[in-house]
Amino acid sequence: MFVYCDFMLTNDGRSTCEIKCGTAMAKAAFNKKSALFTSTLDLKLRKELVKCYIWSMALYGAENWTLRATDQKHLEGFDMWYWRRTEKISCPDYVRNEKVLLRVNEQRNILHEISKRKANWIGHILRRNCLLQRVIEGEIKGGIEVTGRQGRRRRKLLDDLKERRGYSRLKEEALDRTVWRDCFGKGFGPVVRQTAK
Repeated sequence: MFVYCDFMLTNDGRSTCEIKCGTAMAKAAFNKKSALFTSTLDLKLRKELVKCYIWSMALYGAENWTLRATDQKHLEGFDMWYWRRTEKISCPDYVRNEKVLLRVNEQRNILHEISKRKANWIGHILRRNCLLQRVIEGEIKGGIEVTGRQGRRRRKLLDDLKERRGYSRLKEEALDRTVWRDCFGKGFGPVVRQTAK
């Protein structure tokens, strides 16, 4: 593992270490200011404080993460962790996650926020004609040569957005900012799968 500009670069290109470090720092910050987050302040104000103070630490650099299923579960667990702590609900209380979310009047939206940040960053890159765009598109070859690996192909940076729309459509939408904001600003539309011809 190598740390460069606060990003953890690993040999396998996964983001798991960076996600776990970010959530650990956010948990430490939450615990340091727990009196503020669990106080009798208005719930709306406490939610804004969590999203401002905790999310900024946990999701630093989320635009570059490739999320595997285990990473998504870890982030969703972290999402529920701080809502439970905000409402002073401990694990032995056996309160279901849905009831906790109803109490705080929230939804599980940390993964949605990551997707939105990733879409904004990718849109910015695709509008420019730069080296990073060519690297993302795969025009410049590089990476680790792996032979003889069995199983499913590893997820890449654009896979989250390509699942929702095809890459050519994604690139066309990125060229017009208003279309891009309409598509990704308020959230993602329905999943459109490409069929092989």
